[in-house]
Amino acid sequence: MEQYDVIVIGSGPGGYVAAIKAAQSGMKTAVVERAELGGICLNWGCIPTKALMKSAQVYNYMKHAESYGMKVEGEVAPDFPAIVQRSRGVADTMSKGIHYLFKKNQVEVIAGNGKLAGNHIVEVTGSEGIVNQYEAKHIILATGARSRVLPNLPQDGRHIIGYREALTLPELPKSMVVVGSGAIGSEFAFFYNSLGVQTTLIELLPHILPVEDEEIAKQLDRAFRKQGMKVMTEANVETVDIDGNGCHVHVKDKKGKEIQIDADVVLSAVGVQTNLENLGLEALGIQVERGKVVVDDYYRTNVEGVYAIGDIVHGPALAHVASQEAHICVEKIAGHQPEPIDYGNIPGCTYTTPEVASVGLNEQKALEAGYEIKVGRFPFTASGKATAAGNRDGMVKVIFDAKTDLLLGCHLIGDNVTEMITEAVVARKLHMTATQLLNSVHPHPTMSEAVKEAVEAAYGKAVHI
Repeated sequence: MEQYDVIVIGSGPGGYVAAIKAAQSGMKTAVVERAELGGICLNWGCIPTKALMKSAQVYNYMKHAESYGMKVEGEVAPDFPAIVQRSRGVADTMSKGIHYLFKKNQVEVIAGNGKLAGNHIVEVTGSEGIVNQYEAKHIILATGARSRVLPNLPQDGRHIIGYREALTLPELPKSMVVVGSGAIGSEFAFFYNSLGVQTTLIELLPHILPVEDEEIAKQLDRAFRKQGMKVMTEANVETVDIDGNGCHVHVKDKKGKEIQIDADVVLSAVGVQTNLENLGLEALGIQVERGKVVVDDYYRTNVEGVYAIGDIVHGPALAHVASQEAHICVEKIAGHQPEPIDYGNIPGCTYTTPEVASVGLNEQKALEAGYEIKVGRFPFTASGKATAAGNRDGMVKVIFDAKTDLLLGCHLIGDNVTEMITEAVVARKLHMTATQLLNSVHPHPTMSEAVKEAVEAAYGKAVHI
């Protein structure tokens, strides 16, 4: 039985980072992976969806070329197979990058399905059914999650699909219903709507992007409607009937009225569920609560030598969270004293047009927590950079504790705001006050100077609005 210091099961943004970090720390390391290196995020999630978003953005620019003083001869039309092919090419390039990093850092890849088979034992079943066992001092579970399937939305991969099928549809549908308006649902709704698909976005809760600040979410709602998308909130999909004419979606709207929406395809984007099946958790007595593995601040389970990171533990199911958990987990294994993650300071991003980004408390949660707050807003209609770029939709919203002048939350909507949110993350990490932010010179003209302008607005010092 071959022996390792660390075996990681799963090679997503948590797993591959953990493996590379362990190897760089001098530990003999292997990764068990049953599919493509890089996991869902790299192959079927974060990366290829951003490639699709970019294609939609370029198409929108071309349709409005005259606004930028350009003439486009002939009809501008999306080449959907080429868009999908580009997206898959981007994912393939990044997956090859993981191969290179593993080779560079001498991380061994073991192909197959991995499971716990005893104390410090990992059993791997290969594609041809051959079973091998490996021994490791430390085993890190990083098996991620998959599209959640609801009883009333059984996915068949053709009519009712998940995010994976949405990335590789064989042809552009004429109409689509997207159920669920979190980041995944909103991004795909934007993408397909941008390419001319008649799109309906359905959300059970009072506003789209339910985890975001309501004011920001309502701005995205307005932007979607302006783009021609139909948006339904406080609406519930009861059933979907499928026949030769497509999907007949039966929806109960916010007034309790039952309506039918016909579409070629229904995309179920109602969240994800963890991949915990057939991992051998029960045999070792590893504690699980509400579908998540229970771990401490350093991702140790209740069984010595077994750790868990990423989507399978409690916390935001985000790639950057999984990667940071990997760093902390391996540093602890290596004998260091890493600082635990502050889960209250995790940025979230949605890559629609306009983009949405946030960190910390939204206004409602700040008030519910009992804070006396100062709120500042700066609209991009007053931004020189946004005006020059041709998209003035959006704003920056900041929320401060009125007693301490510490930043409680920052919420943005507009072009490139996913690149801007880091300033607020760092400010909160360093406990910067409003005065310190105001004394930090921001470059002009930039989108990022709107953060300072919003802070000025919160304290009655606004100049440009």
